[in-house]
Amino acid sequence: MAGSSEIDNKQKYSSRWSLDGMTALVTGGTKGIGHAIVEELCGLGAKVHTCSRNQSELSECLSQWETKGFQVTGSVCDVMTPSQRQHLILKVSSLFHGKLNILVKTKNLRLLRC
Repeated sequence: MAGSSEIDNKQKYSSRWSLDGMTALVTGGTKGIGHAIVEELCGLGAKVHTCSRNQSELSECLSQWETKGFQVTGSVCDVMTPSQRQHLILKVSSLFHGKLNILVKTKNLRLLRC
């Protein structure tokens, strides 16, 4: 069982890095570093939206995150396609009521123009 000082340190860490009330968009959140970032942001209390080009991977990840109690939504999007990026922006704006605190783009994006 953890000692009281260990618990106090965990509580300090949690409050110091808390993202409660924050919103985040993570592109490419179903694999690799993007997946890890989604989990870390959620673990710190953020509400996250992620996107993937693959519906089945996205559905599987969303199911796993729901089981963990994370607040994650997702959509299928190829961020290299301008119309899909525009749709993603509108969706995220609607979900988060126009408030986006954190943007993480994990895909190797070339010059993007909306």
